[in-house]
Amino acid sequence: MSSSNTTLLVGGRIHTPSSPDATAMAVTDGIVVWVGQDGPGRALHPDAEVIDLDGALVAPAFVDAHVHATNTGLHLTGLDLTEVRDAADLLAAVRAAAEASAPEEVLIAHGWDETTWTDSRLPSRAELDDAAGAVPVYLSRVDAHSALVTSALVELAPDAVHAEGYSPDGPLTRDAHHLVRTAAHTAITAEQRERAQRAFLRAAAAAGIVSVHECAGPVISGEEDLRSLLQVAAEPGLPEVVPYWGALADTAALDLVRELGLRGLAGDLFVDGALGSHTAALCEPYADRPHTSGTRYLDRQAIADHLVACTEAGIQAGFHVIGDAAVTEVVEAFALAEKTLGQRALARLGHRLEHVEMITAEQAMALARWNVTASMQPAFDAAWGGAHGMYATRLGPDRAAALNPFATLAAEGVPLAFGSDTPVTPLDPWGGVRAAVYHRTPGSGISARAAFNAHTRGGHRAAGVVDGVTGSLVPGAPAHYAVWEADDLVVATPDARVQRWSTDPRSRVPGLPPLDPEATLPRCLRTVRAGQVIYDHTDGTGRAAPERRPAHRLTT
Repeated sequence: MSSSNTTLLVGGRIHTPSSPDATAMAVTDGIVVWVGQDGPGRALHPDAEVIDLDGALVAPAFVDAHVHATNTGLHLTGLDLTEVRDAADLLAAVRAAAEASAPEEVLIAHGWDETTWTDSRLPSRAELDDAAGAVPVYLSRVDAHSALVTSALVELAPDAVHAEGYSPDGPLTRDAHHLVRTAAHTAITAEQRERAQRAFLRAAAAAGIVSVHECAGPVISGEEDLRSLLQVAAEPGLPEVVPYWGALADTAALDLVRELGLRGLAGDLFVDGALGSHTAALCEPYADRPHTSGTRYLDRQAIADHLVACTEAGIQAGFHVIGDAAVTEVVEAFALAEKTLGQRALARLGHRLEHVEMITAEQAMALARWNVTASMQPAFDAAWGGAHGMYATRLGPDRAAALNPFATLAAEGVPLAFGSDTPVTPLDPWGGVRAAVYHRTPGSGISARAAFNAHTRGGHRAAGVVDGVTGSLVPGAPAHYAVWEADDLVVATPDARVQRWSTDPRSRVPGLPPLDPEATLPRCLRTVRAGQVIYDHTDGTGRAAPERRPAHRLTT
């Protein structure tokens, strides 16, 4: 079994179902070939390159099942609006960034959230124009479904003035927002785009992420942006990019799928908008804006037609869906599609829904029957859930408490895949796992083991990888793993009468780091994709995570 192409990790804690007390793992040609104890590992692989883990945790690398690469990269390399706390802060940040911008560049920034400001008044168009000068500026709200813009950007999208959702002074929403967002992305330079995309991919690797699902589309980032991202991602030493295109299945879209090898016409194909921007489609009006129930972009017949066309073409279909009215429309559309295709054909490809925040147990049961994956973002609940969060403001406490029901979906058999929707929430997979466990609504959270699986194996499965091993550290699996500096591992106990966490190795369940709100989350030391190191904290590869403790030792 020995091989000069083999790497043997020893002296660690290997998260594997095949041997919960494993301390060593061997990888040959990018495949896990053996897991067990140090002594047998050294004997079986005498010629291997040996890496001393010095007690570090080795676990399957994460998958982020919903990202926007370029937008996140622009956020990482440019202006960050998540910390501004009033209109004056925002205007000062725009002024400084515009003065530092190259003459040919558009300024794109993200993350303002007036619900967290000391004064919720938004800056006027005239104030933004004064701060930005001649620079076209696009400032997306934290939920990415509305934006503040300057007059110079509107001039690049003149049709926005006549589109639904246009405001001469406030944020743009709906079609007007889509038009200015397209104009902003069209205006960025190739250098800006590639710099942002590399920054994003390196940040993902530094977060222990080995694969991301890019939710691109004609009104989100554009075809040129997606082509650039796939070209950058083809370079060695970066995470995998699984590309989706959010467009209805017509001839042009299906041709693009074949040309670029896209996984499906899914992701952010919008059925509705977002709660923060009052554009998620609701059955009852918003609590804080009683005259509106949001916006629905597709009806059940259009959704059903898309499901049928994608299924017949042998590709995944999927939709962005948040509000309860939108979820109802989608579930009814699946029922319509079943009448044409039959249940087995409809379930075969594993279609997916993004966000699916307002869903009942009965609807979840129906989705499970059609093998629909729920691609969800636990950090949404951490950011906006709770009795006094944005959800409660928008919907009232009763409706808000029912959002993101991970436990209900899991109980009904709906496959879960977790992600961030970055830049809406940060690249922080351990934070996402913790948020899924410690849901702000008691009873809606899931176990740490289930949440971790949703952020690892669940992401691979959502992309159509159903070999049964990818996303686990077992012999025969691709060597996608991350090395973590972590505290003592704990396991979830199956008996509700005893404590939730245990350190008892007799459980035979692989342990995970403690995730309680007071615990320090693990720090990534190394990320490996198919045996190739794509991030290492010791050599500056990628965008290093913030230092929380002294650097951990990895030696060969």
